[in-house]
Formats: sequence, C-alpha cells, structure tokens
Amino acid sequence: MSEEQFTNISLVVCLTGLIVFMGFIIWDLGKKSKAGKTGMIVLFLVLGFGVTGFIFKNILVEFLLSK
Repeated sequence: MSEEQFTNISLVVCLTGLIVFMGFIIWDLGKKSKAGKTGMIVLFLVLGFGVTGFIFKNILVEFLLSK
C-alpha cells in the first residue's frame, strides 16, 4: 500500500467518523434542549447544512476534474 492510498483511505474513514460524530452532537443538543420534532428537524437542517456543503463541494470538484 502506497502512502497516497493510505492517505486517501484514512481521509475517507476519519471524515466519515467525524460527520457521524457531529450528527450525534446535533442529536444530543436537541435532546438536552428538549426540542420537539420540528426543533430537531431545524437543528439537523441548519447545523447539518455545513456538512452537506462540504460533501457537495468534494463531489463537484471530483466531477469537474474527471473531465
């Protein structure tokens, strides 16, 4: 396994773990603040929007570089 392959695999694994952990943090924040269903949806939409933008940016870069 080359250094480049190791870096790519560990980046994907670590970022996925970080995104899952951030989802847990958002869920815990909603639970502790006693937000209802609507509040939880708003929390996930607003706080999860940054993660969605990051993922979309990576997909867009890969798509543009493939041409």
